[in-house]
Parts: sequence; structure tokens; C-alpha cells
Amino acid sequence: MGTTIVLFLALLFVGLIIFAYTPAATLAAWLRAILPLLLVGFGIVAAILFKSVGLGAMFAFAGFALWRRMRSVGAIPSPGRGGGGPRRSSVRSAALEMELDHESGAMNGMVLVGRHEGRELEALTLEELYELRLEISDDGDSLGLLDAYLDRRFPAWREDRQGDVGAGQAGAARAGSMSEEEAYQVLGLTAGADAAEIRSAHRRLMKTAHPDSGGSTFLAAKINEAKDVLLKSHS
Repeated sequence: MGTTIVLFLALLFVGLIIFAYTPAATLAAWLRAILPLLLVGFGIVAAILFKSVGLGAMFAFAGFALWRRMRSVGAIPSPGRGGGGPRRSSVRSAALEMELDHESGAMNGMVLVGRHEGRELEALTLEELYELRLEISDDGDSLGLLDAYLDRRFPAWREDRQGDVGAGQAGAARAGSMSEEEAYQVLGLTAGADAAEIRSAHRRLMKTAHPDSGGSTFLAAKINEAKDVLLKSHS
């Protein structure tokens, strides 16, 4: 019993350290994936520590039910090569880590540097986002991501700040610098996805990220580059 308690406390301590030093966006993605397992594990620990099979079974059943629910809505990928892939894409630059929901086109991100480091974009006011834009104005990729986010959240921001937008205007994404690992993240696929899955993910994302659908030139260029990188590896 004493060894079990010590082990449980040690795991809890390690978990708290990971929680404290992991970016919120990454942490949220991890929690979505492992929460069902945590519930099942807590049920087992509860059954051992409190000698209550009923309590342990309750948590284990809740974990299994949550796992089935998350599988049904695509929050957990199906087993197999690439499966359908997760429903979110991740694009990272020097200053920002951005997530794009495949179905809704909703975006959110985490600031990685500067005075707003560690904060989510949705928690920043419009004025704070303008300040961030000035901070990263010499980083084309980061500026492109932030402008895409601003276009989604504040569609009229360019007209409101017409005099400031020209400074450090973001162009198209730089070509030829994307790794296969980043390409999989951009398309929301797991490593090993075949050509058909790559094309399917590309079509699905372009429905929400293309400029004609309210997206941005920068994101569309990133998605196209990711498709080209992965299809080239299959040729």
C-alpha cells in the first residue's frame, strides 16, 4: 500500500511539472487524446487505494464512454495508417503556433515569443493583437499566420487599420522550407498517410482556408506546399 501511494504521488508530481511547462495549445491536444486513459487509470488506482471496485469501475466506464464519444466525433483518430487523421491542423512559425479546425475553419493559436509569450490569441484584445503584429513585423511567416487569424476573428480589421497594414505586409509562404513532419501537421495527418488521404485532407482544408472561402493566401500556400511535399515523397 505504501509503495502504491508513493508511486501515485511521484506520478502526480511529474504530471504537475509537465503541466506547468507545456504550452496551453499543446497541452489541450494531449488532454483530448489521453483523458479517457487517465479516467481508466484513476479508476484502477481508486479501486486499489480505496478498495472500492464499484468506484473504480465507475471511472473506468466513464473513460471508455468518453473514448467512444471522442472517436465518434473525430477527436481521436481511428487506428490504421493515417486513419482519417485528426480534425485539426497545426502550423508553427518562430513566433506563433496556430491550430485550424478542418470542419469549421476556426483558428486559435499560442504566442511563443515577446511580451505576450504563453498567451492564446483568443485571449488577446484587438489592440494587443495589433501590438503583437508590430513585434513580429520582420517575420513573414508569423505575420502571415497572425493576419490569417485577424481575418477570421475581425474581418474588418484591415479597413480599420489601413495605415498600419502596409508595414511588414505578409506575402506568400516561403516555398521549399517545409519538412515532411511539418507537412503532416499542416494537413492534420499522421505519418504514413497514403496519397489518397493526402489529397482528401488537402481538399477538405482548402474549403475553409482558401481566400475565396474567407481564408488567406498565406494559409492556402502552406496547405498547397504541404500537399506537394508529401506527394513528392510518394512519387
